[in-house]
Amino acid sequence: MVKVKWLEDNSFPVKNGESEWLKHSHSFLEGMNFPIYCFGSQSLEEETSVINEEEQSMLDAVLLSQWEDRMREGCFRYDVTTSEIKVIAGKMKFLSQLNEGQITDHLAKSEGNTVHERDPFVFDCMKRPEELLFCLASCKKAKAELIPVASLPKSAVLVIINVTPIEYGHVYLVPCTSNRLYQLLDARLVEIVTRVAAEINNQSFRVFYDCYRPNCSDVYFQAFYFPDPLPVEFRPVDTFFSGGKRGIHVCSVIDYPIKTISFETTLNLKMMAAAVSEICSHLEEKNVQYNLMISDSGKKIFLFLQRSCAASHAISAWECGGYFLFRNRYEFDEVTEDAMLKRLSSFSLDDNDFEAMKQLCCSIASKFDI
Repeated sequence: MVKVKWLEDNSFPVKNGESEWLKHSHSFLEGMNFPIYCFGSQSLEEETSVINEEEQSMLDAVLLSQWEDRMREGCFRYDVTTSEIKVIAGKMKFLSQLNEGQITDHLAKSEGNTVHERDPFVFDCMKRPEELLFCLASCKKAKAELIPVASLPKSAVLVIINVTPIEYGHVYLVPCTSNRLYQLLDARLVEIVTRVAAEINNQSFRVFYDCYRPNCSDVYFQAFYFPDPLPVEFRPVDTFFSGGKRGIHVCSVIDYPIKTISFETTLNLKMMAAAVSEICSHLEEKNVQYNLMISDSGKKIFLFLQRSCAASHAISAWECGGYFLFRNRYEFDEVTEDAMLKRLSSFSLDDNDFEAMKQLCCSIASKFDI
């Protein structure tokens, strides 16, 4: 177990009440000091098995210790660890959570019985400075290190609690550069979040990305811990690309209600991230909505493909993975697998477009897996 001791400091300015902390302009970050976790210089191109899976990683310990500190300080609107979770009867083993605390300004009821974020296009998640846990940045040192107090680097990832969490450890991962958010998901950002998952090195950790309205929103990710794999991770797959020197395998998930492609490697996470990024870029050019889920300590990425529809009705990446939220006891008790199958299927890309996507994935993966 890695122990993390944080220095007591007054690096965050104290402000009364709520303020608009995180908009397109991030001038509030200038002149402030933050705890910073610096990635070591080890490349994601190296064999991923070098990571010791027996002991807790430093980044995992940092994230969980800071998240639990905020829980003790009462920063969350409710205790998500007390939320009731059940397996929905049926072969898919979908998961449902009763989370009555999610009836907040952050959520709105969608079609059907589930809930999702009200406005995915304006990122305004941080209301108070204590909601920022720490920052992630790169450094030239061989080993990762934790700097208790430092100024914000030119390029960093802000780790911010979600005050209305979906699960244990729920945070936003917000890439920013020169005090501004990114507007485009590129290879570097996919590589960064893949590195986060790899360095967390906890099989319960998942990273999610929702592209609700391509090219029209700030880029940010969400991450949290699940005690067990999500239902999509149990489904059989059909491998339609493999055999390259980089060890990238591209598969279609079989017998699943929303069209899903998985990417997996144990040899070169950087190349896999670059391939996924280019595929996502093609999707955005075609105005296709999609979701990503990174699991298995960064070694696996799921791409969920949605048909074009009103972005206000798009579904989240964790819903695509088979994890559903309910706002009241009746809906939670009455949910059926058929209803959730119908819900996911209604958002899925059709068969013809999915075949075209598989061809695109093969073409792009072959460029990187050589």
